[in-house]
Amino acid sequence: MEQKLLDASTKNKHKKYLQAPKLKSKPKSGTGFGGGASTLNPKAHLAAEQAKVVKKEGVLRIDGALTPDLADKLRAYVLEQQQIAAVRTEENVMASRSFYGVENQRECRCDLQLSLLQGGFLADGDGSPNMRDGSDVDHDHVLADALQELLGKDGSLRYLYEQLVTLKGEFYEMAAVVTDPGSKRQKVHPDLPFQQKAPLYVIFLALQDVTEDMGPTSFLLRTHTAKENAKFNDQSKKDEQLSSANCRLSTLNKGDAVLFDARILHCGNANDLEKGSTRALFNFSFRNPEVTGDLGYAGSIRPDYCGKMTLEDVADALLSYGEGDTRDPFSQYGDGLN
Repeated sequence: MEQKLLDASTKNKHKKYLQAPKLKSKPKSGTGFGGGASTLNPKAHLAAEQAKVVKKEGVLRIDGALTPDLADKLRAYVLEQQQIAAVRTEENVMASRSFYGVENQRECRCDLQLSLLQGGFLADGDGSPNMRDGSDVDHDHVLADALQELLGKDGSLRYLYEQLVTLKGEFYEMAAVVTDPGSKRQKVHPDLPFQQKAPLYVIFLALQDVTEDMGPTSFLLRTHTAKENAKFNDQSKKDEQLSSANCRLSTLNKGDAVLFDARILHCGNANDLEKGSTRALFNFSFRNPEVTGDLGYAGSIRPDYCGKMTLEDVADALLSYGEGDTRDPFSQYGDGLN
């Protein structure tokens, strides 16, 4: 029924897709990162403009956030981690909480909580990769490479996150969402109970092209407000809200990202059993430090990483790594397990 209502919102029109806004960066004098002013450099100015879009629309598409080659490597790494988790969960079902988050063991869909250590799940326990799972993959630190490109010095998302949550924003989620053909459509939902200030900003980053058959996420623009939240929770108004929604489908190219306010209404669509293929999204978020207390939503992150890192901590950990230091930048944080 929800899908019929959303389809009605685009009746007699072309289906609408989420597009990256055309924004200009304006070179200004001055250098540095921590000041937060859009006049610091072109990337900081662009981030300030992007932040305005997020706050207005509730969602922003960012083309080319990750290079295609690194997206390929991260996809291969994520799918390998998924296989390791499947083997270990088969051995001991109680181990599932070490690997899966809010989508724990859902059919054709998993929410894989990633380890920050080089080798990932193979390094669980002693902090060094081991081969007990029979893996023959060459373990470069692909995850650190990706985070460096996204959140390291002049990373594609670093300035934007500083605009939205400051350097004190808590690293709240770090996972991969994987759906296979046969995965069912989600119900329309926000990620957490409504709060007046945006509590959380989330990234979905495509590790391959995401086509309509693969179940891309639909976002209902400008539904992250108190007014729209009230409509959604009023059954007498909800149907009208959905049928008149400005719904955008987030088909993506490999390496593209969607950043969204966790209050916005959205839903993952069905991954078509016949025409679809495995869809892997790199998923992380940062929490707004101005919003305190329980968010009513446990982020998808390994338990011992909870509350341990801020944007500044992640950036600092990546600083020497980005300059060629081959040591694991996240070794001090361990495997994330209690």
